[in-house]
Order: sequence, then C-alpha cells, then structure tokens
Amino acid sequence: MTFSLPAELPAGLPAGLPAGRAVPDGSPVMWRSDKLPSDPLAWWTRCQRQQGETGLLPILCYADDDRPRSLDLAAIAAVDLETELEKGWRAYRRDQLARLAAPSEPLEPPEDVAPFVEPWEDDPGAPFDHWPGLAPATLASCGVDPDEAARSAFAHLMADDPYNATDACLGLVAAARSADIPAVVGWRAEAPLPLLCALLRSWEDRFGARVLTVVGATLYVSVASPPRDEQQAAHIALEHLLTTADNIVNDPPTPFPRYAASLIDAPLWRFWWD
Repeated sequence: MTFSLPAELPAGLPAGLPAGRAVPDGSPVMWRSDKLPSDPLAWWTRCQRQQGETGLLPILCYADDDRPRSLDLAAIAAVDLETELEKGWRAYRRDQLARLAAPSEPLEPPEDVAPFVEPWEDDPGAPFDHWPGLAPATLASCGVDPDEAARSAFAHLMADDPYNATDACLGLVAAARSADIPAVVGWRAEAPLPLLCALLRSWEDRFGARVLTVVGATLYVSVASPPRDEQQAAHIALEHLLTTADNIVNDPPTPFPRYAASLIDAPLWRFWWD
C-alpha cells in the first residue's frame, strides 16, 4: 500500500506497512492498520527500531475510535505528581484504617463466583503509616536498555495473547515519548489521564517504562528495571494502587502483599479500568 503522509505527522512512515490510514481525518495523531498484521511482533519491533527516524511510536490498540481527542500535554506537565499521589495515599490510608478497625469477617465473593472459590482473604493494605514519597529510581544502575526491554516484553505479551490480540491492530502514534501515548490518542478508559500520564513519565525516567498497548480499557507497560526485593516492590505497588486501576483496587481482591510480590522481577505491568 502507498500511504501519503499528512503534513501534521512527523518525518514519515516505515516502508511496507500493511493497509491502514491516519486518524482522525484532517489532523491525524496516529496511523492505524486496518487489521492486525500477520506477524504483529515483527511489525511492532521493526517500527519501534525506526521510531527515532519516523517520530512514530508503535502500540497495539483497538480500531474503535476514528475521532480521538488528544489531551493537551500541558495538563500532564501541570500535575504536581508527588503532591497528588500523597493526597491519594491519605484518602487510601483513612479507608485502610477504618477497614482494619472494623470487626473482621470473611469477605464473601459474589454469588456467581462463590461456588468456585474460597472466601477471599483479608487485605492488610500497604505497609506504610506515612507517605513514603516516590520509589527511588533504579534505571541508571540496571544496565538494561528500555527499548530492548520493551521488545522482549512485547514478545512475551504476544505469546501469552491475554486479550485476544486478533481483535487489535497496529498503531503508530505521533508522540515525543512513550508515556504520552494515552494522552495523544485520547484514551477513553476511566483512568485519571493527566495523573496517569504524569506517573508514566516518572516511571519512564525512574524505571525505563514503555507503553506497549492501549487495548480497550487495558494498559500494558514494559519496565526495564522492575523491583528486585519485597521492600522496593511494596513501594512501587503503592504507586500502582494510587492509579485507581480496578485490577489493583477492586478486581482481585488480591491482598496488597501478594500483589506487591508479583511485581518482583516482572517485566510487564498491567492496568485496567472498568
């Protein structure tokens, strides 16, 4: 397919892309394939290796929105990240203390789930009695290239195919940095988008995070320098919890210590919002 690059997009598209088009019409923010390429890993990897020349960052997404409404990046820059996260932690801590003070009763699963599971475990919550601040950066000492880590994580993601990737398509987003992808494409999940993108920027700087997919209401993020021990994992898990993502706050209900432990050496972070 021959694709005439609109003037509003950066330098150019990688050669030989499958059929696709720019969206929205008139002032495009991304190019999107009509369907998932036959070898999405090869296409994604190739486009990612060329992103420095094209200015277009690859993601996997759904072809469900022809009129994406980009969030003004100034809204991300205006977020005082640590102040906002501390506010979120204070609200969480009030709820945690109230829950711990209440009489302990088994947490019964919903009726449609109850026949298949034991009563859910109590969640002691995050082990912090004061705001611990942001987790210390570890990227500089890990010796791993974030883009290489992203390629490995994407290969792992495609091998697992956890969300029926055949319904997805390849997107190339005109974003200056990976953390801004959800804002640029106007991602419509119920996430607090300015705060989330500010946190993604911080994770990008501290841990080498890269946005891999915005598929429906699910976000997958690769990380070059994941936590290596329980203390670091708990600190980072608190930041995950403060995103308000439903799979961390409401879905499991996975006790906080178990969720934190799952992050140790994990190259992929997953978040979704109802």
